[in-house]
Amino acid sequence: MPHKFRAFIAGFGSGKTWVGGGALCQHAWEWPKVNAGYFAPTYPQIRDIFYPTIEEVAHDWGLRTKIHETNKEVYLFAGGQYRSTILCRSMEKPGEIVGFKIGKALIDELDVMKSEKAATAWRKIIARMRYKVDGLKNGIDVTTTPEGFKFVYQQFVKQLRDKPSLREMYGLIHASTYDNEANLPDDYIDSLRESYPPQLIEAYLRGLFVNLASGSVYPNFDRRLNHTDEQIREGEVLHVGMDFNVLNMTAIINTIRGGKPLSLAELTKVRDTPTMARMLKERYQSKGHQVVIYPDASGKNTSSKNASESDLSILSQAGFQVIVDSINPAVKDRVNAVNALILNDKGERRWLVNTSNCPTLTESIEQQAYDKNGEPDKEAGHDHAPDAVGYMLAKRWPIAERVARQSPLRT
Repeated sequence: MPHKFRAFIAGFGSGKTWVGGGALCQHAWEWPKVNAGYFAPTYPQIRDIFYPTIEEVAHDWGLRTKIHETNKEVYLFAGGQYRSTILCRSMEKPGEIVGFKIGKALIDELDVMKSEKAATAWRKIIARMRYKVDGLKNGIDVTTTPEGFKFVYQQFVKQLRDKPSLREMYGLIHASTYDNEANLPDDYIDSLRESYPPQLIEAYLRGLFVNLASGSVYPNFDRRLNHTDEQIREGEVLHVGMDFNVLNMTAIINTIRGGKPLSLAELTKVRDTPTMARMLKERYQSKGHQVVIYPDASGKNTSSKNASESDLSILSQAGFQVIVDSINPAVKDRVNAVNALILNDKGERRWLVNTSNCPTLTESIEQQAYDKNGEPDKEAGHDHAPDAVGYMLAKRWPIAERVARQSPLRT
């Protein structure tokens, strides 16, 4: 990979430290006498995992090692010729990563650490990357098992979504334990599957970012299995779920095809209801789409934009059809309705999302967890998009038995 910052995100037993060690040996061949660094969460990991692994990897690369445990350094030689030194440091106290310079770094199991400490360690390590040699990238490799949506996800995935210009600098590979199955005991994978629930297996066996927090609100959502490449079609009726929040309004734009909902676009962090109405009118209504809105029932109250108007009246006056009950459905009913569309007991996934066009919705559905009171958490900021789409989905596909008596809505 040509990137300055590279991440190898993989399951247990997939050879993460081996892969990272190979990169350190490559560096020793290409940049002699330019020191490198290895960083682990604790010193026991350096001693028990890295030292024996780098000896084997170096042998594969035609190098030999001399390990100086007191100085916590690994010297690499080609025959009798010195090539490079790997300085080994713990990230247990990131503030102590000072006083040396390196031209290559390997950070192992970074996501085992708390996000705040991992971020501090990352910044400290970057500050050590200061060899001035023509052509040298001063690059950092990260090898880790994913531990939910923590630092590595924020740094290598979310940050790139928000700042696409960084994609030339950051690269990421996912690898599965199955990729290294030939080098593992015959019963290793079976033992993992017996020991962990399906959600953890996605992370610890397949090397994927999943919500590991206790009590995911939408545990069966899968950005691959619930994905669609479909786009909005000309003249199609659009069904918009909407959540009201001051300076942070959210709308999820959906279509219904073959009796199934498709979420194909989103509007997030919109300032207020008049701004949202204008954006929907310009982007969709003016281009021939009928726009049907399923809003938060609290929008009947006075609008934060204009004390004499309600949010719902603003939407109606803009020419949109507004479908709303006197009160919102019970949170439990709304969540159950969404989950039944994500995956029902027959194994059907009826609700599909264009995850490329709806990144905020996708991330929020993946990450929203229950709080200590058993309610969908509203502190982490992952509630707006699921709430918005939930109002529409629960109205059109309610869990309650009244679905058989509900008058059909125009699609």
